[in-house]
Amino acid sequence: MTRLHPNSNPPARDASDDGAPSVAATVLVVDDSPTETRILSNTLIKAGYRVETATNGEEGVEAARRLRPDVILMDVIMPILNGFQATRILRGDAETADIPIIMVTTKDMKTDRTWGLRQGANDYLVKPVDRQLLLERIRILLGA
Repeated sequence: MTRLHPNSNPPARDASDDGAPSVAATVLVVDDSPTETRILSNTLIKAGYRVETATNGEEGVEAARRLRPDVILMDVIMPILNGFQATRILRGDAETADIPIIMVTTKDMKTDRTWGLRQGANDYLVKPVDRQLLLERIRILLGA
C-alpha cells in the first residue's frame, strides 16, 4: 500500500491545455551515487522539473530545509545519515514535515518497504526505477 498524499502546494498551472506547470516544481534528489543522480536528474529535467541534488542524508535534510522542494527522491543506503534516518528527521521538523518523499532504493525486501513507509515516506520505488512510473508517482504527489 502506498501512502500517496497530494502536496498542499501544487505547482502553478497556466491556462494552456497541455497541463504543464507554468512554474516548474522542484525535486530534490538525495543519492550518493553520481550515476543514479544523473539518471534521475535527466529524467526529471526532460519532464520539465527543476532539480536540486544532495549526496547524503545529512545534506538532503539541510537542502530540504533550505530549498523547500515540492518532492524529495530519497535513496536509502547513504553515508552519514541513511535515507530512513533522513526521512524520520524531515517528518519530525514542522518546516519539512509535509514535503512528499519517495524512497528510491535497491533495497527490495518487503520489510524495507514497510520500514520506509513507517519512517514517513509517501511512496517506495525499487531501482532500477521505471521512468514513467516515477513521473506518474511524482505527478500524483503534486496533485497534478
